[in-house]
Amino acid sequence: MGEKVEAGGSGLSDRQKYRRKLQQCLAVLGRLLAEEGFDRPKNLMGLEIELNLAGSDGMPRMMNAEVLKRIASGDFQTELGMFNMEVNVAPHRLGGRVLDQLAEELRTGLGYAHRKASEVDAGIVMIGILPTLTRHDVVSANLSDVDRYTLLNEQMLAARGEDFTLDIEGVERLTCTSSSITPEAACTSVQLHLQVTPDRFADVWNAAQAMASVQVALGANAPFLFGRELWRESRPPLFEQATDTRPPELKAQGVRPRTWFGERWIESAYDLFEENLRYFPPLLPICDDEDPLRVLDSGGVPELQELALHNGTVYRWNRPVYEVADGVPHLRVENRVLPAGPTVTDVIANTAFYYGLVRALAEDARPVWTRLPFADAAANFDLACRHGIDAELR
Repeated sequence: MGEKVEAGGSGLSDRQKYRRKLQQCLAVLGRLLAEEGFDRPKNLMGLEIELNLAGSDGMPRMMNAEVLKRIASGDFQTELGMFNMEVNVAPHRLGGRVLDQLAEELRTGLGYAHRKASEVDAGIVMIGILPTLTRHDVVSANLSDVDRYTLLNEQMLAARGEDFTLDIEGVERLTCTSSSITPEAACTSVQLHLQVTPDRFADVWNAAQAMASVQVALGANAPFLFGRELWRESRPPLFEQATDTRPPELKAQGVRPRTWFGERWIESAYDLFEENLRYFPPLLPICDDEDPLRVLDSGGVPELQELALHNGTVYRWNRPVYEVADGVPHLRVENRVLPAGPTVTDVIANTAFYYGLVRALAEDARPVWTRLPFADAAANFDLACRHGIDAELR
């Protein structure tokens, strides 16, 4: 959701035009895949960490704009809630002592950000859910003052047509309602990117899905929400319910949630983008001026902005990414399974585990997904979130 979306942007209500443009983007993506017009292998990885702001008393501080102003670095950006920020680490080649380099960069960057935040009695906290958050902290007044968040909140609430309901039963049970998507801001995660060629994309994505349960079982650190002990990793059920645009009737009909594990193994990146268009109505139907077919026919590289924007409003735990860098398109798998922190050492250990295992599984001559039913992979993910390291997985 890094695109610049402005309030009152043109075409917001023209859903039919946007749908046609999405279909055009999808057709162009299909041609790009068929014509092998993507970047060559570079073995690149990227890392993003969502952060919480808290005072010396451990309570959330609603001041990301002030802290970001003091940090004054493009590596740090705003996030959904005023108590959130995000740090982005520049892409690195996987090899050599890259993990040591990542650890040093993170410690340096986060240390600097923490010092700047401390100037206004705040600090950087890495954890899947800040345990001191209360229901009164996640209200619409505490959404970051950014147009795209305001529009996203308005559109998701309009699509649902009523308040969002949170109902999570774990060690204890939490039930409450929210008139905005702000509870989603309680979920702070690590996002691991891996650039892959189109012919390897399906294997890497399938491998990432198969191992997602083990990732979350090992990395779980968010058992508490609003003073209740819930699942060992409460982010996934919270994220799904806080972004659920389905009223109960549509849920009963089997309509898919926008926060989604998926329902099948894939054969191409195209499968995931096509599913996004088939199953999920646009939330931000804002059209770009680009004619992607004309750009492609003239030998150019289309940005496919509509496809990218729509993809950013479907919250897969392993998300496909299409992007153009230095005039060349590429594909990435964005792994969104892990909670943030709790320390840099944890983040690096979880990073090493993911990149090592996803490569081993993707290159296995007898892939695990040919033996593991997808329904079992989804059930494993649910069990791992509920029980963490004690989960018994199929």
